[in-house]
Amino acid sequence: MSEQKFEKQKKVMKEIILGLHEGLTLEEAKERMEKEVGNISSLEIAEVEQSLINDGMSTDEIKSFCNVHALLFEASLQEDLAKEESPGHPVNLFKAENREIEKITEALKALIAKSTQIDAAAFKTELQELLHKLKDIELHYVRKEQLLFPYLERYGFMGPSKVMWGKHNEVRDLYKQALAAMEKIKEPGDPGKFIEDHLNLLVEEVDGMIFKEENILFPTSLEKLQTEDWIDILKESDQVGYAFIAQPAETSHLIDALKKAAADKPALQDNKIKLPSGLISPEQLMHMLNALPVDITFVDHDDTVRYFSENKERIFVRTRAIVGRNVQNCHPPQSVEQVEKILRSFKDGTRDSAEFWLTLGGKMIYIVFYAVRDSNGKYLGTLEVAQDITALRALEGERRLLDEGN
Repeated sequence: MSEQKFEKQKKVMKEIILGLHEGLTLEEAKERMEKEVGNISSLEIAEVEQSLINDGMSTDEIKSFCNVHALLFEASLQEDLAKEESPGHPVNLFKAENREIEKITEALKALIAKSTQIDAAAFKTELQELLHKLKDIELHYVRKEQLLFPYLERYGFMGPSKVMWGKHNEVRDLYKQALAAMEKIKEPGDPGKFIEDHLNLLVEEVDGMIFKEENILFPTSLEKLQTEDWIDILKESDQVGYAFIAQPAETSHLIDALKKAAADKPALQDNKIKLPSGLISPEQLMHMLNALPVDITFVDHDDTVRYFSENKERIFVRTRAIVGRNVQNCHPPQSVEQVEKILRSFKDGTRDSAEFWLTLGGKMIYIVFYAVRDSNGKYLGTLEVAQDITALRALEGERRLLDEGN
């Protein structure tokens, strides 16, 4: 960015920010931004914002501009994701991962082809390296299951959730079986048996999944999903992660800027509480919190008790009389100093949690205090969670959901 262009953009953005405080609407601000600043990347906006902060503009004033460039970034993403061939389009990213997966399966096929020319130890060493690389295919599958499938279901397309997810699990099982069997490779005949019993089928199923994705799943998804859906999928994708690839830098910056600009604040909608991750009625929320097998107590930023859950088997006695009470008054005198010390550390940001455990009535009780902060790190209060972990400490082995029927 040239110095002259930078100064012009900085001047216009400062005027827009000040204008927002004086009644300029978002649409008017966006129109002026587009007209006078023109195309500007999220990185360039960040540079201008930092320069304004360096010049003395407060971060609170800068935040008032967030909604303007959120609109700009949203528009940029809509334009960018309107085309499948866009580097940042989720389908293109899935396909890029497939190309990397194919490199691994091709290497496994090459290993199969030369398995009779190398000894068991060399075969096992190369196999270990390739199977270790293949493990990240899990991220590829999870991103489909948790992001792409739910959006397809909204359009009444249930097949992937019911069929392809099952095929994912078959690949997962084949992979785990191959890892376990690999450890037994020692003798000259072991590689051939391993290939016949495990490797051929694993490679076949992984390649087969790529074919199903690119010839059935992705074309159907592109037909059914809207640009806004792809934007939402892209926004959430980094929570799952990518397999073998990195998100294109510019797209990544756009998403980061959008998330930063978006206000993750609850609101009321049709007598329900609208949260960034869902919509729930007050009654559902109350019973949901009371169903948790833990005691929850929330103390606000002024050290006032504001809420506690009322589950059937509370560990510590709580009466509704404590709501509105100063939390220091809820503790015996000998522990007040320690409580205040913890709260001070939460408020000044030196700590985010404090944990304790004790034996009470023959039960092991685990207690954690969590500092509750907003997206900007502002302290909102403290959450106390107490749980009877006696039974948890005795758990051994595994019990999976599929074991429930036994």
